[in-house]
Amino acid sequence: MPGRMGYFPVNKSTPAGPAGNPCTMTESETNDPARPKASPDMVVTVDLQGGIVACNEAALTLTGAARDAVPGIDFFRLFTEPEALRELHHEVVTQGAVRDVPLVLRPARQAPTQVLVSGAATKDEDGNASGAVYQVRDAAEPSWATALGLANQELALQQLEKAKRADELLLANEELAFQNDEKEKRAQELRAANQELAFQNDEKEKRAAELRIANRELAFQNAEKEKRAQELLIANAELAFQNEEKEKRAAELVVANRELAFQNEEKVKRAAELRVANYARGLIEASRDPLITISPEGKITDMNQATVNITGLDRARLIGSDFFAYFTDPQMAREVYQEVFARGTVADAPLTLRHQGGKLTDVLFNGSVYRNDEGRVLGVVVVARDVTEQKRIASELIEARFAAERATVLAEEAQAKAESAVKAKQQFLSNMSHEIRTPMNAIIGFTKVVLKTELTDKQREYLTAIKLSGDTLIVLINDILDLAKVDAGKMTFEQIPFRLAASVAAMVHLFEAKCQEKNLALVLDYDPRIPEVLLGDPVRLHQIILNLVSNAVKFTSAGSITVGVRRLVQDADHVILEFAVTDTGIGIEQAQLSAVFDDFQQASSGTARLYGGTGLGLAIVKNLVEAQGGTVDVKSRVGVGSTFSFVLRFGKTTALPEADLPLAVEQEPGLQHARILVVEDIALNQLLMKTLLEDFGFHMDVAVDGSQALDMLRAAPYDLVLMDLQMPVMNGFEATAYIRQELGLSVPIIALTADVTSVDVAKCQAVGMNDYITKPIDDRLLYRKIVKFLKQDAPAQPAAPAPAAAGPPPPRSCVNLDYLKRITKSDARLAEMLGLYLQEIPQLVQAVKKALAEKDWPGLKLAAHSLIPTFATVGMPPEFELITKSMQSTAEQLLASGAGPSQETMMGLLAAFSKIEAVCAQAARELEEKLLALAPPAAPAPEAR
Repeated sequence: MPGRMGYFPVNKSTPAGPAGNPCTMTESETNDPARPKASPDMVVTVDLQGGIVACNEAALTLTGAARDAVPGIDFFRLFTEPEALRELHHEVVTQGAVRDVPLVLRPARQAPTQVLVSGAATKDEDGNASGAVYQVRDAAEPSWATALGLANQELALQQLEKAKRADELLLANEELAFQNDEKEKRAQELRAANQELAFQNDEKEKRAAELRIANRELAFQNAEKEKRAQELLIANAELAFQNEEKEKRAAELVVANRELAFQNEEKVKRAAELRVANYARGLIEASRDPLITISPEGKITDMNQATVNITGLDRARLIGSDFFAYFTDPQMAREVYQEVFARGTVADAPLTLRHQGGKLTDVLFNGSVYRNDEGRVLGVVVVARDVTEQKRIASELIEARFAAERATVLAEEAQAKAESAVKAKQQFLSNMSHEIRTPMNAIIGFTKVVLKTELTDKQREYLTAIKLSGDTLIVLINDILDLAKVDAGKMTFEQIPFRLAASVAAMVHLFEAKCQEKNLALVLDYDPRIPEVLLGDPVRLHQIILNLVSNAVKFTSAGSITVGVRRLVQDADHVILEFAVTDTGIGIEQAQLSAVFDDFQQASSGTARLYGGTGLGLAIVKNLVEAQGGTVDVKSRVGVGSTFSFVLRFGKTTALPEADLPLAVEQEPGLQHARILVVEDIALNQLLMKTLLEDFGFHMDVAVDGSQALDMLRAAPYDLVLMDLQMPVMNGFEATAYIRQELGLSVPIIALTADVTSVDVAKCQAVGMNDYITKPIDDRLLYRKIVKFLKQDAPAQPAAPAPAAAGPPPPRSCVNLDYLKRITKSDARLAEMLGLYLQEIPQLVQAVKKALAEKDWPGLKLAAHSLIPTFATVGMPPEFELITKSMQSTAEQLLASGAGPSQETMMGLLAAFSKIEAVCAQAARELEEKLLALAPPAAPAPEAR
């Protein structure tokens, strides 16, 4: 309670004095030097919490309290610094003793006094700490032991031996305190080491961030290099074009010179040769790439300056030397040179030139033979294009691509681990959901059954309240257990007709007994202008009111609780209502009002200790109200009470609530005598299903597990099976797979499950179940699903015999090529796509089959992943894509766990693959037919002449 002092109960294990008064000392205690009755110093015995258990007369004088009022007083609050003494008490209890600690005592009717406090721990019979004994003496006065020694020397001599033992005990306690100090020192060192480790982790994180920035910079640089490489390619192409133009012009000039030589043979011929030589020399020297002419014997006859630069040798040393000696692989250079003579030309042969200083240059060797006017081969001209920079850029691009692929692999592995963790959480939640829903199924189910019997108005009112509370509890279980749905923000709300007045009254009735126990007045203030039937989510509304009223009852000890509902706004289609829960409880401080709706938050730290709770109730209220477009508010005063209110909008309707509609089995004639097999191991659920099915008019038998169900299905035919999933001996998944694969029965099977995760729904579909219904069982939904499947399997009415010529109906097409036709836009491209499908898909199916046979889970995951997109590509039904995704997910789980598959898991994988193999085979047959239809007609054979 706010403002209340911290009184603690007396430690019952401490021996009491005469008449049970812990502050009355016996004669032996009076003679005990540790507890002198006549001592001028204050001597107090306290429990572990600091409550006084026993004291001497000096303590009574200093506190000013009566002897019978002393037990339970908080010893720490007698001092000006209670928290300092509380820490001292903790030291005494844990380390053994303290001596002469200076503090300030706050005596009754006296000024604060400087005192010295000494204390020693007390222990129970088992050697565990039970409290402490404290001596409080005036700092300005001699100790009471010294004063007593002066008054009674004989008594001091008798106590000498006891004092000696006390000193030994204090020495032992000091030794223990020293050891504790050493432990504390080591703990400090450990904390410092942890801080250093945290700093190192921060540094690593910082370096990882810097590495990511560097990688992005490297990617940018690679992009720039790629761009420059493209520009270089364009420039080389332009240079080649220019060289061709120059070559063409040179040829024209030669022709002109020849014409001139014809007119003036010797003189003009020499001038032309000189001009050609000078022009060729200019072209050669203008090239940045090495240009070399070589004799048929492989000797260098001429070169440009670029050749001098790239080899590091002058012209005099190069001319006449062996051309092949300047390459790192002379033999390869010789082979390329020989190929030039054999073919007349060689283009882009990769070689490496060596500089005199050791530098290597990657070049592309381009060579061609040249002849004289008579056509005799004079040698080879070589252009060696420097590609070192391009090669370096390409290498860096390859390295960057490898790094990117490695990062992608790591990301996929991390994602796989995260998905595995999510699936493990879903499996845990699935098991928890089953365990909680099983008893709730019986509670809600039997409540519905009893509501159908003859009841008094009061009984019906109470049972309705129980049912509504159970429905609310189921919703709460769903919200808490299905964490994936809550995390994704996928909470859904119904819009169904319901009677608001009855719903609110039922919620109020739930708390009548509790309010009577606490002598609280419970008032319902309902606005009569509110329409009788509204459209909304009554279960979520019950959950909101339940949380608010529960809080009001918890924090109110006297007075009243009022639940009010009033109309704010109404139009032709909607009505806006304000709900308010007002109490006269402890109230909330203004500073805490803004935080009460946060997760795991309560008004104060003492609230949870005194009243219990997790602090989730108001957070759930806020989420439920705001998710429906409403607002929530709170007003409160400490010691006066609180009002929690929320505003919601509801639709108006003339439809009747589902509870008001009759459930008439006779509306479905001919189905009442259907035989249904219920496979359920819980006796309560067996009885509930028996009650419901007999009420529907169906005949039922019960099997306690999957194995017994198989025996009963072999012995007699059944029209439908209601199959529980979690059972001993043989569960529902195994039994269903056996029914489909071994017995070959097509009887409809509806799963009875408390599991609501997508994983188990997929498993139900994979093993061959037709549908499922969650617990607690909704009798109307159960009836509709049973009738649906019974009508599907019921024999049709007699009809006129079909004509003999009529054959069986054509099988349903497995593929739909609308998507491929839209994107290919031509029959030729469509035919190419179909050909690729017929080539690749059978291989993927065989890869899945092989991985299953060898239990190769990485191979199964990869093959299934590759197979998934093909279903949508050729327009196959989406159910097969889901089945394949389930196989991939199972393979990922087996990879993450490292364990072998259970029999149930293996049977599920084989059943799923059987479906995939069959549908892929059918799709292949259909696609082959469509591919033949797309083939162009064969051209007619030419006529013989």
